[in-house]
Amino acid sequence: MIIRIIYMLFIGVFLAIFVGVGISAFYSGPKFPDMPPVLKYCSVDLKDTKQSEDFSKQANAFDLAEKKYQTDLQTYNRNVSSIAVIAAVILVILSLTLLRRMLVISDGILLGGVLTLIYSTIRGFSTEDTRFSFIVVSIGLIVSLVLGYLKFIKPIQNKAR
Repeated sequence: MIIRIIYMLFIGVFLAIFVGVGISAFYSGPKFPDMPPVLKYCSVDLKDTKQSEDFSKQANAFDLAEKKYQTDLQTYNRNVSSIAVIAAVILVILSLTLLRRMLVISDGILLGGVLTLIYSTIRGFSTEDTRFSFIVVSIGLIVSLVLGYLKFIKPIQNKAR
């Protein structure tokens, strides 16, 4: 019995990792801009006007690149969250339909779907878009309620008949 639970946990955790790593492997995120050496080491004599102007230009350019990176990262997180929530819903549906007769594997895939849904929710919060976060959390809540009904309540009602 304990081995089955461990195996189910193993499948669930690795399935969620599989989805996360798969998304990362085929959809890479934005790269943080390289900091100019003059900003890294700040060895500029600010009394020298030419060096001061160069320093200001590079600092402003880096600041703009960093802001663009933050915007791109929020878009990337929104896309990753969307992909992960779709994967989570597919995993949950698979576990409750096609694979329901293979109990340990089905439960492991179900757990993987739930963990993927949690991953999606966390990535959704990284977008700093409250409406998108609300949508992801709503999907998570609906999936959880439907999952709870189909997995735990419906079988009890069927046995009572």
